[in-house]
Amino acid sequence: MKLSRNSRRCSTVDGDGKKERAPPFRNPFVHDIRFTPLQKAQIAVMTVTLFPIRLFFAAFMMLLAWPFAFLASMGRSEKVIEEPLSWWRKVFDVLLKVIMRAMWFAGGFHWMTVKGRQALPTEAPILTLAPHSSYFDAIPVTMTMASIVMKAESKDIPVWGTLIKYIRPVFVSRSDQDSRKKTVEEIKRRAHSEGKWPQIMIFPEGTCTNRSCLITFKPGAFIPAVPVQPVVLRYPNKMDTITWTWQGPGAFDILWLTLCQLHNVVEIEFLPVYTPSDEEKKNPALFANNVRCLMAKALEVPVTDYSFEDCQLAMAEGQLKLPAETCLLEFAKLVRRLSLKPEKVEKDLEEYGERARKTKGKRLDLEGFASYLNLTVSDTLKDMFALFDENEDGTMDAREYVIALSVVCKPSKTLETIKLAFKMYESEQDQTILEEHLACILKTALGVSELNVTDLFRAIDILEKGKITFNDFNDFAEESPDFAEEYLYPEQTGFLSSAETPSALIANGFCTDFSPEDQYEEERRPQRKKLN
Repeated sequence: MKLSRNSRRCSTVDGDGKKERAPPFRNPFVHDIRFTPLQKAQIAVMTVTLFPIRLFFAAFMMLLAWPFAFLASMGRSEKVIEEPLSWWRKVFDVLLKVIMRAMWFAGGFHWMTVKGRQALPTEAPILTLAPHSSYFDAIPVTMTMASIVMKAESKDIPVWGTLIKYIRPVFVSRSDQDSRKKTVEEIKRRAHSEGKWPQIMIFPEGTCTNRSCLITFKPGAFIPAVPVQPVVLRYPNKMDTITWTWQGPGAFDILWLTLCQLHNVVEIEFLPVYTPSDEEKKNPALFANNVRCLMAKALEVPVTDYSFEDCQLAMAEGQLKLPAETCLLEFAKLVRRLSLKPEKVEKDLEEYGERARKTKGKRLDLEGFASYLNLTVSDTLKDMFALFDENEDGTMDAREYVIALSVVCKPSKTLETIKLAFKMYESEQDQTILEEHLACILKTALGVSELNVTDLFRAIDILEKGKITFNDFNDFAEESPDFAEEYLYPEQTGFLSSAETPSALIANGFCTDFSPEDQYEEERRPQRKKLN
């Protein structure tokens, strides 16, 4: 597959508000920290001196806040409209903000730069924050005591649960199938209360990234069709120890490294209130995208259609770990745009594979590729075609498309994809493939343009026949389950390691996604029309 400026795209917004193509950017779900010897020495010293002191005081401040939050929450209902605060609750509210500010101060956030003015609840009942990159994004929540959307299980966590309940969040329950719709209805109810409820802070990205771009905004925050105030977060530190995403330091490592810094900087900017047009009120996906473009312009970063689903692909447990700059994330995005749902397409993979095998390597042009997929030619299809047009001669191999599609549909089932690929490339006489075929298979499965498989092929071809079968490959993979790390990229660092990622892929961050499933269908519907 081709990793190029033309095939790996995102969008920026120019001064006239028009979208233009931007150069490639790094995987938004990868964060790589590298330290100089001096920085390592500094961290070592801070670990035994400053870190334990800061950790103690931060924990102490959280415990100190607990009784005030508990008393202030007594007698409150999750459904009753907010009444004017009594004088003692106002005192507790101020005390809690002071204690939380002291907790962040203890963590090294000595000065917090706030730009712009926070709108009143009557002006903008919903605040949309981005980019979401860390649990330190809780800073603006504690500064404003705005409500957030949280998993229902959070309220049962000792101490933390009491602090969460104080800000009267909207809870999403995993055990309730209708919970997402109920959550949207509750947000609508609060948003249309004319300021009688606290503002709701929502992180529309739905998961944490490395802040290199803004990924797809989930439409949930925009379904109520009320004015929102965009809020952008920046952490302009020399060393980025803040980012907590899917490949990189874990939650405790981020806490440890951040508390070992002498000073941590955070900037919070409240942008002007965004009032949706009539068209945006009817189309939450359009509303979300326009707000995202506005925030990206303020942050001076590109926007991309990558989403949490792409993160699931990148972090899947399999014998082939995807490189940080894999084209398969771009491919998966285009698959969704073409309304080719992986869970439905998976059933047709064998048929796709058999049709591709019969081509015997005959290359297809754009029209032939469209006919192969039973689709009409569109801009999205052209972008997908460009990924496989390595020679830039206007042709591609359908077998490569099937391999990429199999990885997207079954990212953790490496051997099933390899077996399907062997069927398409193997000789009809003896069911074997050559080294060049193995190179093409693995390049496509990894979504890279260059890959040396010579050492791997020789290790499999112990009889030196110059060709191998799938059984040869399968036997070798069983004996050497880490063959990819040993033979394909022993000295390369840009590959995703499952050891550094959560075992269960649940969106990280503290503001869970609550967009109804049928809303995603609505979001993709205009793209279906484009193909017809």
